[in-house]
Formats: sequence, C-alpha cells, structure tokens
Amino acid sequence: MTQTVFIEAINHATKEEMRKDSNVFIMGEDITLSVYGATQDLLSEFGDTRVLDTPLSENGFVGAAVGASLVGKRPLVETVSSFMWVAMDQFISQAAKMRYMFGGQAKLPVTFRVSMLYGSGAAAHHSDRNYPMFMNMPGMKIIVPSTPADAKGLLKTAIRDDDPCIVFEDGNLYGTRGEVPDDDDHLVPFGVASILKPGTDVTIVAIAGGVIHALAAAKELESQGVSAEVIDPRTLVPLDKKTILDSVEKTGRLVVVDPAHKVCSAASEISSIVAQEGFWSLQAPIQKVAAEQVHIPYSQALEKLIYPDKDKIISAVNNTLES
Repeated sequence: MTQTVFIEAINHATKEEMRKDSNVFIMGEDITLSVYGATQDLLSEFGDTRVLDTPLSENGFVGAAVGASLVGKRPLVETVSSFMWVAMDQFISQAAKMRYMFGGQAKLPVTFRVSMLYGSGAAAHHSDRNYPMFMNMPGMKIIVPSTPADAKGLLKTAIRDDDPCIVFEDGNLYGTRGEVPDDDDHLVPFGVASILKPGTDVTIVAIAGGVIHALAAAKELESQGVSAEVIDPRTLVPLDKKTILDSVEKTGRLVVVDPAHKVCSAASEISSIVAQEGFWSLQAPIQKVAAEQVHIPYSQALEKLIYPDKDKIISAVNNTLES
C-alpha cells in the first residue's frame, strides 16, 4: 500500500493497463502537454501512436473511439463533463445503443474519463455534474469514485470491461490522498458499494465529492451521540441496491447526498428505490441533499451555497431523526 494522490492513482492505472494490453490507447485534448496529473509521462513511454492529441471536436473523437472499440481496440478517452454535450449523438445514439442494436454481436470496450470541474468559479458552462443524465440511458456503466484506491481500481476494471464505461471524476477530489494497493491487478468490481463508516441511527448514501462532506458530518454527529452509517455506491450503473436497503433496514432512516442538481438526480433514483423496495424499513421520510436547481453562478460566494456540505447534511439528519 502506498499513500497516493487521487489524480496520480488515475495515472498509475492508465500506465499499468497500457503496459498490460497493447490495444489500450489514450486520446483527448492536449494530453501530450501534461507535465503532471493523470497523463503525466504517457507520451514518453508509449509514443504518439498510443497517446493521441485530438482536435477540439468532441463529437469527432468520441465517435472515433467508439469505432476503434468495435474493431478490437480499447480506447481511453479523456474529456470534461461540460464538453460531453457536444458529443451527445455519439454517446447516446452510438455508444449506448450499438451493442443492443447489433444483437450482442458487437463489443464496445471504450472508457471515457470525465472530469467534473465545479466549485471553483468556472460558471455554468464548465461546472456540470451530469452523471444522472447518463444513468437514464441504458447501455453504459456509470462510475463515480471518491477515493484514490477506488479511482485506480474502478478505472482498471472499466478499461478491461467490454461495454462502454464513463468514469466521472470529481475535480474537488483530485488532490486528496489515500492508501492505494501497489498490485497491478488491483480491481474494484462494479455494483459493489463501500461502507465507509458503520452506524446504527441513520444511513447516509453519498456520491463522488459528497462523500467527504458526509464523512465530516458523520464525525460531528458522532460527537452528538448520533451514529451515522456512510455508504459510497462507487458505481451508479450498476447500483448496489442490496447494501443500501440492508443499511436502511438497520437504521430506519436515509439521507442521500448528491452534488448533481436535485431534480432527476442520482439521489432521486436512490430515494425512489428505497421508497419502493424498503418502505416498511423507514421510520421517517427520506431526506435528499443535492445541488439547488439553478445554473452555476460565476461568483464563488454564491456558488458555494448551491452544493451539499457538512452543515446541510447534519440538518437533513436532524430532520429525519425528529420526524
């Protein structure tokens, strides 16, 4: 185990998988210029036939990656969440639907690494947390790591998977540190949630960057005599319903923390599942702590009011305990 920064864990996973399989290559905008972070030193080791700078045309290079995956390559595409809209035809009409429409005869082992850069004054055009929209479309696996170990293990699993995978990376986590296994075959399976903190009084399910705030809230609640169980789903498609439902059966209460906009969010889907399949376990209404349903302002003073934070989570927990 080695103490590793989140973004370095992504770099390590990329190098290990490129060394293991010559069909793996990476493409994206300006990746050969990186002197730090997720694409550092890739060009010098693997050359310009496997580390490809692309034109500023997301629809073009996402489509090229889909095509490459159909003929046996394993593309790893780096992009930003706000640029995905430009390539929606390729994401939805091709990547998500092609295997189904070809009757299972085609494999699409393509992985998209998507940076979510929000909370730093990037304004509405560059502050998307859009994983819920892709959850709605069958055919793609949706990954939301919150720790360096999971960032590495889930990315490696995605690269080896034969279906389109989108790894949504919360930019607010890039500088966080954690223990990461040194094993080249450190894989984290899809559809298996992680219980980050056991508890008995309330279940907190937190997604991506919401996990840090949930753990901080749970620590403060502990000092107040409230035992909160914190669960990180790690993947939203597939979703580990059983771990969440088992926890709610134990605690009787649920708070869901989601940095995405609250309407039709991942939090909404998780809340719906528990309301439908775990209703008789609930002792109080479900609480949802998600981003306000407004566009992201340029003002950082205003922006920070929009997202979930420790205080909002504690307030939601208190609400469900008092119900």
